[in-house]
Amino acid sequence: MFVLPAIDLMDGCCVRLSQGRADRRTVYSDRPADQAKVFAAAGATQLHVVDLDGAFTGEPKHAKLIAEIIRETAMTVEVGGGLRTDAAVAAVMEAGVARAIIGTRALEDTEALARWVAAYGARIAVGIDARGGFVQTRGWVETSTVRAVDLAKKVAAIGVKTIIYTDTATDGMLGGTNLPAMAEMCDAVPGVNIIASGGVSQPDHVRALRGLNRPNLFGAIVGKALYEGVTTLPEMLAAARG
Repeated sequence: MFVLPAIDLMDGCCVRLSQGRADRRTVYSDRPADQAKVFAAAGATQLHVVDLDGAFTGEPKHAKLIAEIIRETAMTVEVGGGLRTDAAVAAVMEAGVARAIIGTRALEDTEALARWVAAYGARIAVGIDARGGFVQTRGWVETSTVRAVDLAKKVAAIGVKTIIYTDTATDGMLGGTNLPAMAEMCDAVPGVNIIASGGVSQPDHVRALRGLNRPNLFGAIVGKALYEGVTTLPEMLAAARG
């Protein structure tokens, strides 16, 4: 199981939002590439990056900065946020990302998702953000009537091999992830790698995820807890290794 430190980009800075709200943000660094190097030096091999400006506007804003992060670290980088057009997906692929995370478009246009999977294969991942089990879109501004597990089954049938599953009620709250929801998601799509997101802030949270004993639970994303000194990345990585 991997731990993926998170870098959220807004206005060229590394920030964190509380429960996805743009009006509740904390700026941690104005040099995101330097922050990525810190994570790499601490032992991370995978990095989760979100273009928050892209998530809120529907158009990615940080392709050059993402390319810089990839160029200056040896980590496997996945990127999401506003990837809703062919051009946007192509831009992050050209930047060198290992996985481009499709969010809103995966729900609204499965034909486009199928086209991208055909073109890029396993480099296309889907981000499913949910509150109360129902999918949220457009930077968590809108809640749909679609169940998260139903969307997971749909994208798995298209050929998606990785899903990043976020329980938005726990994101940024440091209280641990929604374990029953993560177990349900893993069981719904056993052939898909699941990356847990939301609330992971202590080594015990990582151990609890490992304790679910789901072979397709690929990793967990940790963000705010690292920036605020609640835990350290080496501690989280050790918990993931068992």
